[in-house]
Amino acid sequence: MPLNDSAPESGRGRLLRRRGVYLLPNAFTTACLFCGFYAIVQAMAGDYERSCIAIFIAMVMDSLDGRVARLTHTQSDFGAEYDSLADMVSFGAAPALIVYKWGLEPFGRWGWFAAFVYCAGAALRLARFNTNIDVVDKRFFQGLPSPAAAALLIGFVWLADDNKFPLDDYYLRYVGWFLALYAGVTMVSSVPFYSFKDVSRTRRVPVVVIFLIAIALFVVTSYPPLALFSLFVIYGASGYALWLWNLSRGRKAGDVLRKPPA
Repeated sequence: MPLNDSAPESGRGRLLRRRGVYLLPNAFTTACLFCGFYAIVQAMAGDYERSCIAIFIAMVMDSLDGRVARLTHTQSDFGAEYDSLADMVSFGAAPALIVYKWGLEPFGRWGWFAAFVYCAGAALRLARFNTNIDVVDKRFFQGLPSPAAAALLIGFVWLADDNKFPLDDYYLRYVGWFLALYAGVTMVSSVPFYSFKDVSRTRRVPVVVIFLIAIALFVVTSYPPLALFSLFVIYGASGYALWLWNLSRGRKAGDVLRKPPA
């Protein structure tokens, strides 16, 4: 006999019916997911400029949803899981498909191999982040974060497409293939990357810092493809530089990443 919607429910059933989600932070997460889906659609249509821009917009949305949730005290387990799924689409599947359609398809199995390594690396990186969040020092990421990996890969595609570089010249396909592998492997590595989460928003800073931020904004807005790609190349290599520096001082990656005792 079918249940009547107006019939009273008890226990677990009533809890499931009344449970909802917070609108504001999940709206930003949905926007991130939409940008990833839109990027895939545009890549399939051959419009790589729009697909690359959509990934960078997804990065902005992804950076806002968590901050909005903390500011409005609307954090939830649902929001955390939803954010990871949206990140997998926008920073895992979408960049892999974009780079494959852009330049790796002629490589055949080796092309989709590199794209799959990137996609699998993003999935493993997100799963590990969720399970290690309480044991890793918040000042560092364990491995290259997936948004930065996506920016590194997509920034290169955007730069090459914007300049109309012939893909068969300058070994561009091989560079894209290498970047896909590099980003995928680095995401699942234990190389520490600085997270900038310990930067205080209330502490006073010298005026020169604001001046440098203004210059950086001008550089990025003057030619976004080159500026963003260069920025994430530096960040994508910074983890290995930090790892080598700590190794030279006798500190392993696990020592750097381990959360200090309270």
